Amino acid sequence: MSFRGKRKDEEDHVSDENEGHAPPKKASKTSAAADSDDSDDIVVCEISRNRRVSVRNWNGKIWIDIREFYLKDGKQLPGKKGIALSLDQWNVLRDHVEEIDKALAENS
Repeated sequence: MSFRGKRKDEEDHVSDENEGHAPPKKASKTSAAADSDDSDDIVVCEISRNRRVSVRNWNGKIWIDIREFYLKDGKQLPGKKGIALSLDQWNVLRDHVEEIDKALAENS
């Protein structure tokens, strides 16, 4: 039996079970983010109107979060664009700030 035939049979079987019923609603990622407790977030600075640097405690670990935010229903919500650095990663970046500044000066 081919894979296509098996898949078609499974689809027919599933559609018979759900006939006349709406599919269950999926929980949206945004609602989960809106419901979370943001009391552990410390906004260190706003880089621009929609970009922030914050320190947060997530899953028992401390993260330095550099992220873009967007406005939805009057609330600022974190977007996908950004990076969360562990303390080890942050320390490596911090230790190389002078080298980064030097490279910037050379390329300016």
